Amino acid sequence: MSALDTGRSRLRLPGDPPGGPRACAVWGLGVFVYFIAVVHRSSLGVAGIDAATRFHISASELSTFSILQVLVYAGMQIPVGILVDRFGTKKVLTAGVILLTAGQLGFALSHSYPMALTARAVLGCGDAMTFISVLRLGARWFPARRGPLIAQGAALFGMAGNLVSTILLSRLLHSAGWTPTFVGTALGGALVLVLIVLFMKDHPEGYEPLPSGPHQPGAVRRQLVAAWREPGTRLGLWVHFTTQFSAMVFLLLWGMPFLVEGQGLSRGAAGSLLTLLVLSNMVLGMVFGQIIARHHGARMPLALGTVAATAAGWAAVLVWPTAHAPLWLLIVLCAVLGACGPASMIGFDFARPANPPERFGTASGIVNMGGFTASMVVLLAVGVLLDATGDNFTVALSSVFVVQAVGVSQILRLRGQAAQRERETITVSRVEAVHTAEVGA
Repeated sequence: MSALDTGRSRLRLPGDPPGGPRACAVWGLGVFVYFIAVVHRSSLGVAGIDAATRFHISASELSTFSILQVLVYAGMQIPVGILVDRFGTKKVLTAGVILLTAGQLGFALSHSYPMALTARAVLGCGDAMTFISVLRLGARWFPARRGPLIAQGAALFGMAGNLVSTILLSRLLHSAGWTPTFVGTALGGALVLVLIVLFMKDHPEGYEPLPSGPHQPGAVRRQLVAAWREPGTRLGLWVHFTTQFSAMVFLLLWGMPFLVEGQGLSRGAAGSLLTLLVLSNMVLGMVFGQIIARHHGARMPLALGTVAATAAGWAAVLVWPTAHAPLWLLIVLCAVLGACGPASMIGFDFARPANPPERFGTASGIVNMGGFTASMVVLLAVGVLLDATGDNFTVALSSVFVVQAVGVSQILRLRGQAAQRERETITVSRVEAVHTAEVGA
């Protein structure tokens, strides 16, 4: 955490939030909501083959499920960030859980392709309201220096939702059937809705955010423009864009078909590899959070190193001379893909020092839009290319490299501007903090 984080937090709030057991309990509830959202989001990842059979659809039509869900999610990020800044976490999370539950229940009961698409769109809208809200909740309840650990911790527990999908839902789907499985996950949303209403609180007593005052015409546009003008916000978006999508595409839809139909594995073996990816993500999330909290300069090397390792892993698998890559190489690929989620959280660590606390939700929404936009592009590209090439996964998944190249070029373009701006702001923040301390003395 940079000095800017701590400095701005102290300047903008009556004091750094104290943290402690109550903070852990409230934040834990927010993280549980995000966990449920990820279970709902990733449930299609283990049901892709079943969905194709249930709705009698092609590969490109199957990809439309996830594309639409991610499109809604990405499109909602900036509005959600603004809503969280203006109305607080509890109200936004409540609305999100209602939409999540309705979408999953609708998907469980769908028998037609259009109805199922509508349900996934509603689910994507609710899902979009969770992660930004949890980030803001952590910023309001914990000291600013805990920011990297809080962000990685939220992502860590969210990935546990993927673990539930890959292990539990895949088994339930083939034992209980489509409707009971998805209705059961929808009931989890109803449970967390009750917990939010009863126990959620936006901030500790005595640590209320600065009053926003009456709503002025153009205020939303000005807040959005101010966040976008910060190079750190734009750099955070491109870091998120470049690092997150490889694992997201794999877990959200195409991992199971690629491993089963493209690599000849059984469903059980493919499920084990998806589980390995999730476990790798959880372990590396803890490692990345500790490293960044202690060594702020490690942000860019970790981000670019993850992109390089991911590209190398995909290249090795896709150009392997035989029809199927060896199991050990697929294991390495899934372990490397586990770094994508933790690396994407680094994007928020570039945006956080660049924006004051009352604008953090908006800036986080901009950043979070990056990875889901990239995921949407690749989900569509893979589906279209599979249909065009007769299910050639090598050609279809090569679209990963194109999106990575675009993202890396933007990261390299912006990193100098963001670093200079951060140094300037840290200097100003230190001077203001010293002045404030002298006046107080």
